[in-house]
Amino acid sequence: MELQKTPTSLVFGVNGERFELSHVDPSTTLLHFLRSRTRFKSVKLGCGEGGCGACVVLISRYDPVLEQVEDFTASSCLTLLCSIHGCSITTSEGIGNSKEGFHPIHQRFAGFHATQCGFCTPGMCVSLFGTLVNAEKTDRADPPDGFSKVTVSEAEKAIAGNLCRCTGYRPIADVCKSFAADVDMEDLGFNSFWRKGENKDLKISRFPRCDRNQLKSRFPMFLKEIKHDLFLASEKHSWHRPTCLTELQSLLRLNNSNGARIKIVVSNTGMGYYKDKEGYDKYIDLRGISELSKIRKDRTGIEIGAAVTISKAIEALRKDIRSDLLSDYVMILEKIADHMSKVASGFIRNTASVGGNLVMAQRNNFPSDIAVILLAVDAKVHIMTGAQFEWLTLEEFLERSALGLESVLLSIKIPSLELNQSESSKPRGSFLFETYRASPRPLGNALPYLNAAFLVKVSPCKDSGGTVIDTCRLSFGAYGSKHAIRAKKVEELLAGKLLSSSALYDAVNLITATIVSQDDNAITAYRSSLAAGFIFQFFNPLIDSSERIGNGYLNGNNNHPFAEDFELKVSEKKVPHDKIPTLLTSGKQVLEACCEYHPVGEPIVKSGAALHASGEAVFVDDIPSPSNCLHGAYIYSAKPLARVRSIKLTPELQLDGVRDIISSKDIPNGGENIGSKTIFGIEPLFAEEKARCVGDRLAFVVADTQKVADMAANSAVVDYDTENLEPPILSVEDAVERSSFFEVPPFLDPKHVGDISKGMAEADHKILSAEMKLGSQYYFYMETQTALAVPDEDNCITVYSSSQCPESIHSTIARCLGIPENNVRVITRRVGGGFGGKAIKSIPVAATCALAAHKLQRPVRIYLNRKTDMIMAGGRHPIKITYSVGFRNDGKITALELQILVNAGIYVDVSAIMPHNIVFALKKYDWGALAFDVKVCRTNHPSRSAMRGPGEVQGSFIAEAILENVAATLSMDVDSVRSINLHTHKSLQSFYEKSSGEPYEYTLPSIWSKLAVSSNYDQRTKMVKEFNRINTWKKRGISRVPVVIQLTLRPTPGKVSIFSDGSVVVEVGGIELGQGLWTKVKQMAAYGLSAIQCEGTEGLFDKVRVVQSDSVSLIQGGFTAGSTTSESSCEAVRISCNILVERLKPLREKLQEKMGSINWDTLIIQANLQAVNLSASALYTPSNDSTSYLNYGAAVSEVEIDLLNGETRCLQTDIIYDCGQSLNPAVDLGQIEGAFVQGLGFFMLEEYETNLDGLVLQDSTWNYKIPTLDTIPMQFNIQILNSGHHQHRVLSSKASGEPPLLLAASIHCATRAAVKEARKQLLSWSNQDGEDSTFQLGVPATMPVVKELCGLHIVQTYLKWKMSNK
Repeated sequence: MELQKTPTSLVFGVNGERFELSHVDPSTTLLHFLRSRTRFKSVKLGCGEGGCGACVVLISRYDPVLEQVEDFTASSCLTLLCSIHGCSITTSEGIGNSKEGFHPIHQRFAGFHATQCGFCTPGMCVSLFGTLVNAEKTDRADPPDGFSKVTVSEAEKAIAGNLCRCTGYRPIADVCKSFAADVDMEDLGFNSFWRKGENKDLKISRFPRCDRNQLKSRFPMFLKEIKHDLFLASEKHSWHRPTCLTELQSLLRLNNSNGARIKIVVSNTGMGYYKDKEGYDKYIDLRGISELSKIRKDRTGIEIGAAVTISKAIEALRKDIRSDLLSDYVMILEKIADHMSKVASGFIRNTASVGGNLVMAQRNNFPSDIAVILLAVDAKVHIMTGAQFEWLTLEEFLERSALGLESVLLSIKIPSLELNQSESSKPRGSFLFETYRASPRPLGNALPYLNAAFLVKVSPCKDSGGTVIDTCRLSFGAYGSKHAIRAKKVEELLAGKLLSSSALYDAVNLITATIVSQDDNAITAYRSSLAAGFIFQFFNPLIDSSERIGNGYLNGNNNHPFAEDFELKVSEKKVPHDKIPTLLTSGKQVLEACCEYHPVGEPIVKSGAALHASGEAVFVDDIPSPSNCLHGAYIYSAKPLARVRSIKLTPELQLDGVRDIISSKDIPNGGENIGSKTIFGIEPLFAEEKARCVGDRLAFVVADTQKVADMAANSAVVDYDTENLEPPILSVEDAVERSSFFEVPPFLDPKHVGDISKGMAEADHKILSAEMKLGSQYYFYMETQTALAVPDEDNCITVYSSSQCPESIHSTIARCLGIPENNVRVITRRVGGGFGGKAIKSIPVAATCALAAHKLQRPVRIYLNRKTDMIMAGGRHPIKITYSVGFRNDGKITALELQILVNAGIYVDVSAIMPHNIVFALKKYDWGALAFDVKVCRTNHPSRSAMRGPGEVQGSFIAEAILENVAATLSMDVDSVRSINLHTHKSLQSFYEKSSGEPYEYTLPSIWSKLAVSSNYDQRTKMVKEFNRINTWKKRGISRVPVVIQLTLRPTPGKVSIFSDGSVVVEVGGIELGQGLWTKVKQMAAYGLSAIQCEGTEGLFDKVRVVQSDSVSLIQGGFTAGSTTSESSCEAVRISCNILVERLKPLREKLQEKMGSINWDTLIIQANLQAVNLSASALYTPSNDSTSYLNYGAAVSEVEIDLLNGETRCLQTDIIYDCGQSLNPAVDLGQIEGAFVQGLGFFMLEEYETNLDGLVLQDSTWNYKIPTLDTIPMQFNIQILNSGHHQHRVLSSKASGEPPLLLAASIHCATRAAVKEARKQLLSWSNQDGEDSTFQLGVPATMPVVKELCGLHIVQTYLKWKMSNK
């Protein structure tokens, strides 16, 4: 029957355009189709795992029965193209664009300064649009004009699953909230729509209006007629969408007989976790079978079809919530729904099915939250195997051996509660249900360390007033255990018991022995501790309130006081979960615009911001592939040190689209094996005989598509040989032992300060040879490394690269290919996030493409997949520090001596700058005398490279950690130790000889005291103390931290040209990475040219366009790094403008004499006619006075830690930062917030570790967690200090890109303060007085790190103490 079926066509719409395809490879994703076969490029590939939100689209599907359209956001990187038959797709260009007009979402993203590099912005816009569209369908009251029906809380959560590495999220949250009907306009942060102090109505009138008609679904008529059964077949593959179970059975039967490779799909989201390693012959889409998509409710329970999406299930489970106090069963369903809403993120839940999640848990041991919560409520599953149908408990289902392909999960049933209440005199039992989840991100989009769910039936004990546990089901799931389990021994221990501290103590001890994960011992103890915390959190409140009753509630007035108390305890547990309040409270942004150099100094909207939002801004991978284009992927070493004997591809792939394997052997005669070069040394493009680190480039597979290239590279078989090789160097200790160091040039060797032995002799106390370590951090630019090389005539080549240093790429390619530099052209328009990772590390990527294109004489492009990028990136330098410090009784440091070992990896890259940068950041305090020995170690790890604030982040933190240790040793308040060690201008001069500036420029002392006032520091310190006194399980800490950082300017070129119509084009050496360089340059060009003093120059800003960097058009471009490229590019433009003004002045004077007045356009027309040269370029070279300067800032952060799971929440951060006279305060504000949040990631969240071979362990969005909206400070206050004139600065400005990142150490220090309080309390429970405050809090201070310091056995210690004090 099956074979007779006639193939149909796949029909769908994209932004209203119709597409009909008869031949489709079923493995094609929607993202791949949109990016390669349509003109819509706003959907970006950020991770390919559904973990970042860059590829989000809105999918609209028509239901002919209900005659309504369902709209939902989805990850297009996981959505298979064949699954969108009959659907309409909307991308950010479809919401609005530059041709048809931008949508208010786009306009508000621009106006709230909520985009920087712009790579993630279109996905954010679609996520928000989807939320607004669905809010419109609710039956809520109509909102005031200009708003939508969405609530503030929903609006914020709209982007909870979207990642952004640039902005710090606060302005993005403001954009979302600005659409909410219930928003307080005062809560919205700095924007370009209104001025401070304007009234609410005026503010609303200035907004780009939200037209609610634009939020109505525009579903194309041509899709309403489409039949939904789909069958696509080609020679190799077929896609089936059966409409009933019998059809499915026959398909599976047929498969059994012919042995085809089959994939059963609902939405394919599982591919985000389990990547396809092979192709499939047959895809079977289960969504056509209506039984699998139904939800049925009756008195026996609720049955959810296996193909029902998690979002739909959540909706169904919440349907019955009406009253405040709910029936037990409805309460349970609501809590299940609440927990489910923390699984993945919205755009995954909208498509991922409940059944698929459980099948992955059963078949692949996926750490499923849903399995855990359903196990606790004794869910049943309905399974079809062949023609057999059976019901199993979920427990039986999980225990079975992995399901075969012939078995299909049909539905899941949550049974209703059996309330067998017999004797009427017996008080009624009650069901209590809770779920728990300890995860690095509160709102989901992160797998949990541990999750649990408890269903317990309790009843009051008549005699004692206590609580009796009748029955209980306790389920736990561990990331690392095979699947969700029930803690049956604990259930047996508690069943029938009267709840007491001793019973709870026994249960806690038993559960810690039960939760032992099968791998990764480091985290096992943490998981056991979490399990103890969950059990304690659930049962302890049921014990404690009976104590309250025993303390004076019994006045004899009540007949059943115990029963009443029992009802009180139970009802407290039944109130619906707190709806998460809004994530962020209002922050304050205090900026001063400077009008002296109009339009420089004004908070002008970022150049191209609306194009970022609509997705029309072109990144390298958005450039359409030239015809005949090939795609490449790296084969890299899996060994840290080995000879490479041979590289072979799996035979079946060699036939299918692989065109060549490029290696060092393909470098042409006269060329060099050079991948990158710096003033410190060279890195080879490919390993020649030996691979020297994991991730070393061995070869480059070139194929017809990126997918084939990636699959070929992944399946390559490399034959290694390690015989007679010395063991690799895989730690800094090994490097010291084997004297494996890179040389540091003398000009970068920092000088010691003062006499160290004299300083030590003056000390009252010493800490000797204390040690600490700092780990690495991955860049996590949203756009991975990418390049496109196009061969040209006469041995020339053009390369498009996402790079911070096109000039270096230019010269490297010329040397690699053995051609003159004038044969090479490198173009960079914009970069989707850099942070130092697109500097030296981008060079070999571009050179590889150039080499392949040169050899094959075809265009070649590469877009590294996220895993390869993470393995090869290197990232921030890990370092080991040993220090000895001498100090007086008052906390004043007299001497500091350090030995620092920097792990630089295998090639030098720019690691030789590290000693200088570390020491210069350390110098922010007056150490009396300072001596150090910094060694740059060469190890067999991938080379580390510069990452935002390289060395400075580490140096600044080392200083803070030393002061924390000194304060702890003296039992002093660390803030006063900081204050006493701040520089005077005199000491500043001895530590920073060449850059200390004039006394009035040293603004740190005034910032330090201003911040204490504006952040209410003293009052809040008292409040924190009081909070800690009255709270047992939560502790707070507050910390104030300064930053002093030396910045250096480099020579930078600029070129300004004026066209005959008066419009202006500007080129600069600096690259737009999201830091607003183009915007500042435009402002400077408008300011510089306005010096001609004729009419019409006030509108010059809008006439200026900054164009892409082109290494042929503007040479000596240098590199964009170190925070100062914006100001040096601006100065180069100002000099160029001055040249043009001087050329135009005589003509202007002549014309003014003749005509009385002259406007800009006429002046330029006349200049053209009279052959005035209207193009000028300049190379700005800073003078000795202006090469380097110091910048200052300070931050206060307050955090709250949860002692039961180690979670840290940042409640508030206040920053004051000196920008000199900011060139654009809006841009600088974004830089400050974004840098700070990236620092928060380094200090609190981001683990980037390697195994014993040096292979990166965190290689995906699943296990590398950058900050998200729910992890940033809840209140974020920034003041940009306008610190007046600085004659050696560019228009008195100062940089803002990197220094604020260092201030995030304030969160780490505040966390340490909170942990100190927790440890003090723990000691008091063990009847030990005093405090153990000289502990070290690791970096990053993740949940397991914080929890371990607060006490892994804190619950047991507390219960023991409680029992002994009764």
